[in-house]
Amino acid sequence: MWTIPNLLTVFRLSLIPVFLWCFYSGLENARFWAAFVFWLAAITDALDGYLARKLKQSTPFGAFLDPVADKVMVAVALVLVAVDSNTLWVTIPAMLMISREIIISALREWMAELGKRANVAVSNLGKYKTIAQMLALIGLIWRPEWWLVSWFTPVGMILLYLATVLTLWSMLDYLKTAWQDLIE
Repeated sequence: MWTIPNLLTVFRLSLIPVFLWCFYSGLENARFWAAFVFWLAAITDALDGYLARKLKQSTPFGAFLDPVADKVMVAVALVLVAVDSNTLWVTIPAMLMISREIIISALREWMAELGKRANVAVSNLGKYKTIAQMLALIGLIWRPEWWLVSWFTPVGMILLYLATVLTLWSMLDYLKTAWQDLIE
């Protein structure tokens, strides 16, 4: 159970309170440190899956906990940036992304009960969505004001909308794949 990938997943979960503390700490460069912690969590997300396959250390515990850790970390970050921005331009994409995660999680659970979980396995489109989402959140969490990197925030907004489009696209793709089973 305590494989390297699983330890990375548990580590990612333990970063959530650290992430929140950094953001709200009031320390100098608090937003940078919060973005750094979120980036570290995103890196462990990519690394644990890679290592599980490479080292042949996939476990049922990891298969359960990894998507939970991913969804909780992203949902926390989406709520944080929506509250912090206090604008519909961020809140609506955040709501759509969180809603999609709930819908697809329920769809996967239901398809698994039918023995068709593989029909709604993670796709490349879902992976691209995750990459755009993570990069957008890093930019929107940090929101640097220093002129050399102040472009992070507008790029973060562009990536947020790209991630929203990919979110909706991938959700429709998963629903289309499962549609025949849904209407029976």
